Amino acid sequence: MADQKFIYKCIDCGEEYNSNETIYLCSKCSKDNTEKMPPKGVLKVVYDYEALKRQMKAFPILKLNGFLDLLPINDTASFPKLKVGDTPLYEYSKLNGEKLPYLLYLKDDSQNPTFSFKDRASAMVSAFAKERRHKTIVAASTGNAGSSMAGICASANQKAIILVPENAPIAKITQIMMYGAQIIPVKGSYDDAYDLSIKASEEFGWYNRNTAYNPITIEGKKTVAFEFFAQLKEELPDNIFVPVGDGVIISSIYKGFEDLLMLGLIHRIPKIIAVQAEGSSNLISNLNESSFKTHGSNTIADSISVDIPRNFYMAKQYIESYNGESISVSDENIQNASVELSKNTGIFSEPASAAAFAGFLEYKKQEKIAENTRNIVLLTGSGLKDINAITNALSIPEAVSPDIENLKKFL
Repeated sequence: MADQKFIYKCIDCGEEYNSNETIYLCSKCSKDNTEKMPPKGVLKVVYDYEALKRQMKAFPILKLNGFLDLLPINDTASFPKLKVGDTPLYEYSKLNGEKLPYLLYLKDDSQNPTFSFKDRASAMVSAFAKERRHKTIVAASTGNAGSSMAGICASANQKAIILVPENAPIAKITQIMMYGAQIIPVKGSYDDAYDLSIKASEEFGWYNRNTAYNPITIEGKKTVAFEFFAQLKEELPDNIFVPVGDGVIISSIYKGFEDLLMLGLIHRIPKIIAVQAEGSSNLISNLNESSFKTHGSNTIADSISVDIPRNFYMAKQYIESYNGESISVSDENIQNASVELSKNTGIFSEPASAAAFAGFLEYKKQEKIAENTRNIVLLTGSGLKDINAITNALSIPEAVSPDIENLKKFL
């Protein structure tokens, strides 16, 4: 690894690849992949941890240069101008007026530039593409990844081409178009758009941003784990509730903590709870199955609505290796959680994001959270991304005539 900052390593066969190449999947394990199954041959970015341990004695040293030693780029100046990351971690000791016997933290990643956690991946892909001289970046998206890549590319003067399923929320499509990206609606599902984007990158040489395909995306998303540790003053959380679709976000959080573990900066990995919508639970429902079975997704949480979780095998490995847990929540519970979250905290999250809070509430209801523990809920996207998904949970009153007596009836 002397001439490389990192290598790629296949999570299935362990084959290692030179990081100076533009590579997405292991050539051996991916040759038999089909469009109906999660891909084999997903690659993990691996650093020279032993060398880093010799030169790095403490977490503040790692943090001092923006965690550059654990990132796949050479210079933080390669990042786009928009500020990504360092989002707030809010602490709560009460909920609905009830004192909690443990600490609750909400990580609000909707405060990223395009109001989504996915800006972390897009910013890293943008910086990596800049250093490797890739001119055009392509992505498939239900909306958030696409609007994120479009916005980040706009700030970095890069060209973005975004493929979306034809039923993607209009708010997200509007956002993509406002950023000036070329948008291509695709008949069918997210999976159809995903497969077409890969074929397009092979045909035209575009750099592909797709998560669970491009290993660099996890390197961007894992930075939230570094922030958890920093914001808790170098104390580890006990539980982290994470919304899950493809399995990339949960894998990235594991990867971030695993990097710190490999450097000897932490002694354990927190318990991470994978939260999926009941109508789209293809990842957690297959964790204990001998063969993968998919079911058509149907949920209001469109950002985690996935028939084929592309990062299934990596997520499964992490969950099994570090004793993670999983739970599914109904659309009704997701809607209720979104309302409860907004009323209690002032944070309005889209359904896919509120799913994580719904998972926390279910654990709370089942009394599965120990006293005096630190519990983080990762909130990944703004509710303004998909306003239609939540409106039927609200009852908007009729207009009142401009008369003080009529106004009193509403008070």
